[in-house]
Amino acid sequence: MASRADNLASTMSFANFGKATELKKRIWFTVGALIVFRFLSFVPLPGVNPLILQTLYSHTQGGILDIFNTFSGGSLQRMSLIALGVMPYITSSIVVQLAGSLHPSLAALKKEGESGRKKLNQYTRYGAVFLTAVQGWAIASGLESMGAAQGLQAVVIPGLMFRISAVISLIGGTMFLLWLGEQITSRGIGNGVSLIIMAGIVAQMPSFFTQLFEGGTSGQVGGFTIVFMIALVVAMILFICFMERATRRLLIQYPKRASQNGMMQADRSHLPLKLNTSGVIPPIFASSLLLPLTITQFAGKSVSPDSRTGQVIVSLNQYLGHGKPLYMALYAIGIVFFCFFYTAVVFNPEETADNLKRNGGFIPGIRPGKNTATYLDYVLTRITVIGAAYITLVCVVPEWFMAQTGLKLVVAGGTSLLIVVNVTVDTITQIQSHLLAHQYGDLIKKAKLKGRLR
Repeated sequence: MASRADNLASTMSFANFGKATELKKRIWFTVGALIVFRFLSFVPLPGVNPLILQTLYSHTQGGILDIFNTFSGGSLQRMSLIALGVMPYITSSIVVQLAGSLHPSLAALKKEGESGRKKLNQYTRYGAVFLTAVQGWAIASGLESMGAAQGLQAVVIPGLMFRISAVISLIGGTMFLLWLGEQITSRGIGNGVSLIIMAGIVAQMPSFFTQLFEGGTSGQVGGFTIVFMIALVVAMILFICFMERATRRLLIQYPKRASQNGMMQADRSHLPLKLNTSGVIPPIFASSLLLPLTITQFAGKSVSPDSRTGQVIVSLNQYLGHGKPLYMALYAIGIVFFCFFYTAVVFNPEETADNLKRNGGFIPGIRPGKNTATYLDYVLTRITVIGAAYITLVCVVPEWFMAQTGLKLVVAGGTSLLIVVNVTVDTITQIQSHLLAHQYGDLIKKAKLKGRLR
């Protein structure tokens, strides 16, 4: 059953869009900030040869490397100033959020309101700087040794100074993206960090479809495969939209209160529980299972396959490759695990039950307090089973199709489509909220004018 806000939003016309001056300014600011982000993705790190790097990347791509490259809009492939994108910040925020649910002192900060939130954001930024520095040093070291077997040198002048300059440049690029995301959130429309990730994914889609149709023209990809691929992407988008909007609404009853007419009236509301409470976090966490594959791809170019280390690397590449049964099984298990784990972190049945009891609300047929918490946990566990199955299906099917056809489906994969759909729906909802507020403002102004005329 749709809420009043949903009904009003569905009947609201976008004809008044031109009158919403503030909304237009916010949209143009968001577009301008995303254009700046795209320009930065083409600025290379100092001391890196882009042509040689492009050649070497084609030999080492795959696994989590392709996922990070997609999220950064191709910046990792070009090794630009924002090669790491906002992923260090995402990782740091997830760690701080998990620690806030497990550590007593951080949990106390979450309850302090605005001051505690600022303190946690500060810790998140410190963690993002640390992770960017560590990953930047690893990338700089990998660039120096990259291509040694082929006789190619991606770094013009390798050495300590190059590593230090690369780390400083990557930290500056990531921090600038975080600042840009905050500006979009406060002065633009939508969540800034999420929009930056979505812009990176969307920027890669034209090249993906171009390669797909070029493969069909050259005969490398069959016409049926292209049609099936497009139909699969459209079906996945529709399926994700349906499942992300799905909720389990629990009826909440409040005690009877005296109304203006002197009648005793009971208030009712609903507690919506999303089918996918964990969002896109499970596939991102489960993608870390690809990290050994990426490390072995980098290391395999400089290690002899006859040695013991080389044999281990060859075995990892063999069993953890895309489309391998072990890889897809571990990926699916990781998604299911993080679905339940992150849902338990972000939703606390005991806290929700206490809030309902404090406000006088209760679920019909369930006693307030501990019984309500048990019932909420019962319902949440069962809808999370459906949510975990849905995310696993969306993420594993493209991996299987990739293994069967040999196509690179990272851009059109489940994780990418989940992010694009979620961010798009959230942005459209915020636009509708601004239009709704503008419409209410016009109604209030008209009411005041009529009052003055009388």
